Amino acid sequence: MTAKQSLQFHLIEPHHQIADFVYCFSSFSNMSTIEEGIIIPNGKIDLILSLNENGAFHITLLGLETQPKIAPKQPISKFFSVSFHPLAVEYILKMPVAKLLNTGRILPDNFWDFTVDDLTDFEAFCLKVTDKVISLLPDAVDQRKRNLFNQIIVADGDVKVNELAANIGWSPRQINQYFNRQLGVSLKSYCNILRFQASLQHIWEGNLYPQLNYTDQSHFIKEVKKLSGVSPKELNKNENSRFLQFLVYGKK
Repeated sequence: MTAKQSLQFHLIEPHHQIADFVYCFSSFSNMSTIEEGIIIPNGKIDLILSLNENGAFHITLLGLETQPKIAPKQPISKFFSVSFHPLAVEYILKMPVAKLLNTGRILPDNFWDFTVDDLTDFEAFCLKVTDKVISLLPDAVDQRKRNLFNQIIVADGDVKVNELAANIGWSPRQINQYFNRQLGVSLKSYCNILRFQASLQHIWEGNLYPQLNYTDQSHFIKEVKKLSGVSPKELNKNENSRFLQFLVYGKK
């Protein structure tokens, strides 16, 4: 049986009440059938509950990825995850992830009162996380920060820092200080990731020329290779379903 036949993937979008902080929930089953996968930057912070074939349960927090990373074959039979928007770092997780750039950290097994039993029902997991995030919602959010991320996300990262700074009432220096302190990357680096992510839909559909604001084809290929490790053409082929994020298309 091939990895593509046995791998099971599900995605659920968040309730509108937490949509500023949570991007989506996802689940994978039978991941141990994948010989080698490639993780590519998605601009999100992921909290993962996983169970391996030996019965070991882990809760892991992953910081931002800025480069492709090979995920070797692992004995993971199932994992559920919640992907957070960066605004959640300060207001929900309440811990900077700058030191987790391109890496992760194992959290206590009882983080947010999770147990291995939470891996038995994906929809129940989503409801439990939703209730927890709602209980952690702040009384107030700095409107500059909310506007900052809203504008960046809506524009798929295609923003000019001076215009962005003028719109939200924050200087470019303050914006970059905030990004580096909370996430470990500059605004420009983060925007490049969002633009790359937005390009994946086009690449998946076979549009191998820039559909977004890249300087030219050469610049587009360079950025795609930097963040995926391969050319747009190779990414489109997605041989052996290595790029698992392509499973999202058609699901949302």
